[in-house]
Amino acid sequence: MMKIYECPICQGKIKIKKYECRGCGVSFEGEFFTSPVMALDQDQQTFIELFILSSGSLKEMAQIMGVTYPTVRARLDQIIADLKKELKSRDGFKEDILEQVNQGKITPKKAAQIIKNL
Repeated sequence: MMKIYECPICQGKIKIKKYECRGCGVSFEGEFFTSPVMALDQDQQTFIELFILSSGSLKEMAQIMGVTYPTVRARLDQIIADLKKELKSRDGFKEDILEQVNQGKITPKKAAQIIKNL
């Protein structure tokens, strides 16, 4: 299975447009939102996996990764900053959806459904 974190042409963020069940093959198409963690690059996601597997011990991570504690701390701080930026972006998206309701472009029910799926 290929993991894609950014567009191979322009390096822009990608979005999920289709899900397919591995069991029965049924698929769903639309615009789907995932965890903000999925917006991080592959190295950052790997770091988060290691962070969880080491029970959040930055000291243990530094030993495993062969780097200093301050280096691990700096990487974690960058991930936190990137996650905050992604969450802020989603808040902006919510505001755009609510504005579409105010303009009569979508129904409140549809807006609630979209926001619920964020």
